[in-house]
Amino acid sequence: MGRAKLPRKSTNIDMTAMCDVAFLLLSFFILTTKFKPSEAIAVTIPKSVAAKVAPSKDIVQVIIDKDGKVFLEMDDETVKEVIANTLNSTKGMNLNVTAFKRSAFFGSSFSALPNYLALPEDQRKGNNLPGIPVKDSTNNELVTWMALVRDAYQGKKPNLLLKGDNLAKYPAFKSVVDAFKKNDFLKFQMVTNPEPVPAGTDLWKKAQAGEKRED
Repeated sequence: MGRAKLPRKSTNIDMTAMCDVAFLLLSFFILTTKFKPSEAIAVTIPKSVAAKVAPSKDIVQVIIDKDGKVFLEMDDETVKEVIANTLNSTKGMNLNVTAFKRSAFFGSSFSALPNYLALPEDQRKGNNLPGIPVKDSTNNELVTWMALVRDAYQGKKPNLLLKGDNLAKYPAFKSVVDAFKKNDFLKFQMVTNPEPVPAGTDLWKKAQAGEKRED
């Protein structure tokens, strides 16, 4: 007696649950992603062949624009809250601590800082801002700023970056570096625009030799 043949049926996979999970994950990443804010000051940075990636956390960045004006950026709100409270207690500035914490960019003298923080965020950018006074060696306010940063980090070293415009003059850089040294910040990174190593140079030959050894 022959065996009964069972009818063949196509496999049917229900993808509804997987689609739901995919959309939930997509929604999660969209809602939790923090987009990089637009640059407050237009700076044309020099090019270099360095391949080291700039840090993305605990950043204290000093910016020098083409006119030699100096600005300060910080990303840690806890540190900024400590600095704001210190300024209020030591200088009697009566700063809005919430506004200070939310501002990632500072570009005025201490005397004008309350008015600066009162400006709408879209007005706290651009080359019309006065910048932090540094050109007078007897009144380099960046020295005080860096002292506040040092004390707020309580012995832990932040990732100190210096971003200077190609057209900025040497005196502005010297004032910034002097402010670093006076607060024992002896190591910092220059922000540059990376480009490939020119072929035939010693650095290129060294890189090529390293690649061959890995092979």
